[in-house]
Amino acid sequence: MNCLQSWPEPVVRVQSLSESGIKFIPESYIKPPVHRPSLKTEFHADLNIPLIDLHNLFSDDQTIRQATLNSISNACREWGFFQIVNHGVNHELMGQTREMWREFFKLPLEMKQEYANSPTTYEGYGSRLGVEKGAKLDWSDYFFLHYMPASLRNPNKWPALPTSCRELVAEFGDSLVNLCGVLMKVLSINLGLEENQLQNAFGGDEIGACLRVNFYPKCPQPDLTLGLSPHSDPGGMTLLLPDENVAGLQVRRGDDWITVKPVPNAFIVNIGDQIQVLSNAIYKSVEHRVIVNSDKERVSLAFFYNPKSDLLIQPMKEFVTNNRPAMYPPMTFDQYRLYIRTKGPCGKEQVESLTSNRL
Repeated sequence: MNCLQSWPEPVVRVQSLSESGIKFIPESYIKPPVHRPSLKTEFHADLNIPLIDLHNLFSDDQTIRQATLNSISNACREWGFFQIVNHGVNHELMGQTREMWREFFKLPLEMKQEYANSPTTYEGYGSRLGVEKGAKLDWSDYFFLHYMPASLRNPNKWPALPTSCRELVAEFGDSLVNLCGVLMKVLSINLGLEENQLQNAFGGDEIGACLRVNFYPKCPQPDLTLGLSPHSDPGGMTLLLPDENVAGLQVRRGDDWITVKPVPNAFIVNIGDQIQVLSNAIYKSVEHRVIVNSDKERVSLAFFYNPKSDLLIQPMKEFVTNNRPAMYPPMTFDQYRLYIRTKGPCGKEQVESLTSNRL
C-alpha cells in the first residue's frame, strides 16, 4: 500500500482529549526532554521579531521607502521572520475569518468528522502530520484546504458551517494572494533582481497556495508537549494570522526560542525553504514551533504561498558563482513536500539533507 493512502494509527482528535477532562496527556504526545518547552524563553521577554509598516513602501519620500525595503531585507537575513501592519488587508475581514474558524472547531465532532482528511492531500479536518507509525504527536487539530491553483480549489470540501465560511475563505484568500504578490516584489528587489523575477521563478501566475487553520486546545501538561514541533516551512512564503489573545509561536534564534508577541491586525511573515533554495541560501528559512497553554485555547491561520508544484526549483543563476556554487539540486515542490508529508515536522532536517547530498 502507498504510505500516503491512510493514517498509520487511529486518528484521535486532540480537542476531544482536552475536553474530556484528562489530567495527564497520553504518552504519544509527550516529547523527549530535549524538545520540551523551556522556561529559558522567559529571559527574552523584551525580544520580538521586527515590526514593519508596509504603508511606507508607497511613500513619495524615497528615503522612507528605501528604509522600509532595508528593514525587510534585514529581517529576512537576520530573523527569517517579521510582522507587517498597514498591509492592505481589511481588518474586519481578518477578525471575522479567524472567529469563523473558531466557531467551526466548536461544532459537534460528528459534523467536523464529515471533513476528515487523509495524508494523500491533507485537505480537510486533521489531527496529525506525517505517516510514520509510533511518531510523537503534536497537541493540535487543523483544517487544511487548497486555494491555488484554481483547478485544485474545491469549495465543496470547505466547511458548509458556519454559513459564512466559504465566502470568507474566498475573500480572505484573494486578499492574501495579492499581499504575497507585493511581498514577492519586495523580496525580489532586495535580492538585487528585477521586481518580477522571484515571482516568475515561482511560476508566474501559476503559483500554489493553501490555508491551514490551526486549533490548539487547552493542555493539562503544556510543559511536556508542543502544539507544533520544530520545523521550517517547506513552501515559499507564509503569512500567519495569529491569535491576538494568547501567544504561542516561537522562533529559533541561535540556541534560543523567542516567543512572538502578536501585534493587533498584523500578519507574521516568514521565509520558506523554496526561497532559501532559489536564493542559494542568501535568505534562509528559520525553525519555529508552537507552545500550548493550560488555560487558553488558540486559533491561528497559516497561508502558504508556494511555487507551481511541478516546476523545477533550483538556485537562480544570479546567485551561483564559482565561489558560491549551487547548494541544492533541482527538485519540484511536489517532490520536496512529499518528505514532510511522510515524516511530519522535522526541524531543518529536510533542506539541510539536500545540502549535504551536494558536498
